[in-house]
Amino acid sequence: MADGTESESRKLLGRLREAMATDEAGQARLDRITHLIADSMGTEVCSIYLFRDAETLELCATEGLKPESVHQTRMRLGEGLVGRVAKSGKVVNTPDAPSAKGFRYMPETGEERFSSFLGIPVQRLGEKLGVLVVQSRVAREFSADEVYALEVVAMVLAEMAELGAFVGEGAALSPLHQKSAMFRGGTGQEGAAEGHVWLHEPRVVITNPIADDPHRELERLNEAIEELRVGVDRMLEMSQHGDKEQLQVLEAYRMFANSKGWMRRMEEDIARGLSAEAAVEKEQSQARARMEQVQDAYLRERLADLDDLSNRLLRILTGQGKQTGADLPADPILVARNIGPGDLLEYGRSLKGIVLEEGSVGSHAAIVARALAIPLVVHAERITTEALNGDHIMVDGDQGIVHLRPEDSVVTAFRDKIAMQADAQARYVSIRETPAVTLDGHRVNLVMNAGLMADLPSLESSGAEGVGLFRTELQFLVRNKMPKRSELVALYSRVLDAAKGKRVVFRTLDIGSDKVLPYMKPTDEPNPALGWRAIRVGLDKPGVMRMQLQALIRAAAGRPLTIMFPFVAQAEEYRAARAEVDKTVERERILGHKLPESLEIGAMLETPSLAFAPQKFFDEVGFLSIGGNDLKQFFFAADRENERVRRRYDTLNCSFLTFIENIVERCEQSGTQLSFCGEDAGRPIEAVCLAAMGIRTLSMRPASIGPVKSLLLRTNLEQLRQIITEGRHEGVQSVRPAVTEWFRQQG
Repeated sequence: MADGTESESRKLLGRLREAMATDEAGQARLDRITHLIADSMGTEVCSIYLFRDAETLELCATEGLKPESVHQTRMRLGEGLVGRVAKSGKVVNTPDAPSAKGFRYMPETGEERFSSFLGIPVQRLGEKLGVLVVQSRVAREFSADEVYALEVVAMVLAEMAELGAFVGEGAALSPLHQKSAMFRGGTGQEGAAEGHVWLHEPRVVITNPIADDPHRELERLNEAIEELRVGVDRMLEMSQHGDKEQLQVLEAYRMFANSKGWMRRMEEDIARGLSAEAAVEKEQSQARARMEQVQDAYLRERLADLDDLSNRLLRILTGQGKQTGADLPADPILVARNIGPGDLLEYGRSLKGIVLEEGSVGSHAAIVARALAIPLVVHAERITTEALNGDHIMVDGDQGIVHLRPEDSVVTAFRDKIAMQADAQARYVSIRETPAVTLDGHRVNLVMNAGLMADLPSLESSGAEGVGLFRTELQFLVRNKMPKRSELVALYSRVLDAAKGKRVVFRTLDIGSDKVLPYMKPTDEPNPALGWRAIRVGLDKPGVMRMQLQALIRAAAGRPLTIMFPFVAQAEEYRAARAEVDKTVERERILGHKLPESLEIGAMLETPSLAFAPQKFFDEVGFLSIGGNDLKQFFFAADRENERVRRRYDTLNCSFLTFIENIVERCEQSGTQLSFCGEDAGRPIEAVCLAAMGIRTLSMRPASIGPVKSLLLRTNLEQLRQIITEGRHEGVQSVRPAVTEWFRQQG
């Protein structure tokens, strides 16, 4: 790039910095900047459009268009050339704007005189802020140097906007990070919470986007890059014996850290006049913009690696680590792009809620959040770019909605909801010791799900009659290496102690699919939910299963023990696993260890195939627990991680209820205990309908026991069963409308 061009760019940035340093109001500063850019670029027009809301751009300042059009000209996202730049995040450079695709004529601006058009997105780390436009009468395409120079200017404008340089009257000039915002995501864990934002990785603030001395900035960049490379090499050395996936990520880090292209682009940005920090963030912003356009999963992961590496480099340059000196608020709502189970457990029950940009309903974070009974919303896109530490935030895990800096009307309505839930919980305390017996005399056992020692106090406070599912994989997921048998013995023993004689159903290790152990070699499977997971891993890796079975038997120490195998798809898998139990019991007897007083061995019915197993299987299995979450996704062929399809299918669908009825009948014929475990067991209407179909044990999160019991006590199951039967005879797809209306009439 010519030195003269770089010099002109630095001059323009120097003039922009002078504009930033003035005490002018935001509008006056914007007006001055459009004049400076037009003058430096040699164009008749320079205009700045900013977002007034998520879908609308507003002309906020111009040099060359009619002054009266400022704050009057607006367009929707994607509308006209400006809207096209904003929507795509890509440059539009055309010598003949009126004939360009998407052109929209705006007579109030007087722009019909100008032929050439160059539009540059103003964005910061994926957050779209507006569009910078230059136009001229002469029909020409702007050169690559001119485009590049204006991209550098757009980067500085984004940083200036972040620092509040353009605050003024009107929605488009309102301060960033102060407006109310609502985010729609998915439900990871139900519940509602109000508190203040705690960012897991606080955003880096760049206060010096423009630099005087490019040589010094290059030195700073090179020093930071060297420190980054040394850090990546050190991580690689420490992870040589780690899993393949972790090594691949670190190798990608090393590749980017040594990328000549990445380095060259940042050096060019610095030569144009940006500081080292601003140059890094410019590249990071463009990587995020490209990430949005890429469909290929591998390329998206590599761009995400570059994004993470840029964050590390920015923290080195600015000295802004994760520890900012801010104190954790008394009511923290954790906000993060994503988070591992170990980090989440470190926060523990201090968190009131969790909001993630990524994650899924079956992710490690969701498993831990459910175990800790913390409301969780996943897929809340862009919340980390909008939220600041200490912001007021409300999380509705039931609806998958997050209110950031909510308005008074939202606060009032939300607090009313929380108060109603608190009142309901208070009412449920009065029936805590009351057996769940329906109006027509049917007894339903309500038990709870658990996975951590922290869950066990809920046995007493919720009124649960036992633990219908203890997830043993959590102790494996939160560690960097396989837990020792002695550690598992101690944990399982404490669980049985805390249960005080109530039945605890220990589910053996359920890993694979979305639950991959950090120290276990991952498998590259096109559909892991249908792949090598749960009992399949246990039977192929019998050493791990035997170690866990030994730990359970020793922890029981003469007490009753109940073990359940997950994801059994055919009878032979259960028999093979049962044989491992028998071998382990015999081995423990020979070693002189005290054997359990009684031993129940069961299976989770999570695949439709097991419902059609030979009757001999139903006769020999100790008990069955329907794993509703997996069973429903396989029954309807609808991935429960896919928001586009999972909500289309209803538990009260007549086909699904008929399928459940068939399982109940087979278990009744053989006298096999049957329970239902999953999200639907904790939803009152669904739970009572499952009871009406004949299921007499329901396993759910502790907070759901009160609401489910309350409805059971007020329900006649025989009458409800009749409503369901009538709906099936009528051929309706779902009995939900009829059931809901019947409950409404019952009061």
